[in-house]
Amino acid sequence: MKDLKYLFAFTIPLMAFIGLYLKGIYSFLVPAYAFVLLPIFEMIFPVDEKNLEDEEVENKLKNIFFDWLLYLNIPIVFSLLFLSLKTITSQNIETYEWIGLMISLGIVLAINGINVAHELGHRQSTNERFLGKALLLPSLYMHFYIEHNFGHHLHAATPEDPATARYNQSVYSFWFTSTIRQYFKSWKIQKTLLKNKNLSFFSLKNDMFWYSIIQITYLVLVYFFFSATGLLFALVSGIVGFILLETVNYIEHYGLLRLKTKSGRYERVKQIHSWNSNHVIGRIVLYELTRHSDHHYKTNKKYQILDCHEESPQMPYGYPTSMLISLFPPLWFKIMNKRVPREMISS
Repeated sequence: MKDLKYLFAFTIPLMAFIGLYLKGIYSFLVPAYAFVLLPIFEMIFPVDEKNLEDEEVENKLKNIFFDWLLYLNIPIVFSLLFLSLKTITSQNIETYEWIGLMISLGIVLAINGINVAHELGHRQSTNERFLGKALLLPSLYMHFYIEHNFGHHLHAATPEDPATARYNQSVYSFWFTSTIRQYFKSWKIQKTLLKNKNLSFFSLKNDMFWYSIIQITYLVLVYFFFSATGLLFALVSGIVGFILLETVNYIEHYGLLRLKTKSGRYERVKQIHSWNSNHVIGRIVLYELTRHSDHHYKTNKKYQILDCHEESPQMPYGYPTSMLISLFPPLWFKIMNKRVPREMISS
């Protein structure tokens, strides 16, 4: 029965549907819920550092309920996307409502779209990975699958990783460096993957080509069915979605660096190279993404069985609260810089 707690993740799109129906000031219901109410909940609810027993792990891995919780996000995300586009192009919407609905959709695209896509992208099943890539489409971030799986997990907590924020780097600077570097690095990784298979860069197996074609086709269809207004709404919502993803990337590895061994290579990824959070609200809403240290330590581990490691650096707040704090760099630096291990601070 306690596993039903993950249904709480659907409260984000639920708020979006309510805001879309009521409009007016309720258009901003999602950002108010995600970044005001949820941080308050995180302060009220206790931190849970408990790990599962072996028998519990086995039972949870056998329970398909946890997989279907992820799959359900596909119809929810795309239904909300369609209804949002239909509403803003067929009804008389005030500018402030338009902005509120756009931000709300963007938050859903990040939390129930990209975040779920991240989990599915690590699965062994081709069908699950396909669903994950589909969830990346509305945010125009399909290249994330390649860079994250073949780049970030290899280079996390090193200067070579675009998705690792440097010590004293602001989130605003990180948005630009991470998004730009990740995109171009995705092409570089794709070229290497093709070369390893003795395939030409212009091969039909070049997924980056297909991602580009699919995303352009998506935007063309939005323009065709929902006019320029719908296209602008879809574009900005997608940008909001991937900016929120990059904000999560920012807080996940901020200031943490893997040290080099005597051979000149970086030490392997350990539990100390990601910020961990055991605040229960963030854990539930983000499908345990906040136990990020264990995710990097054992990449293919499913979200419902991720552990807390005592040696992992702990965030003083949950992810929703930390994302909000990161928007105020002086405050973020004051809180987090003293928590970064001294030996990791690059000279």
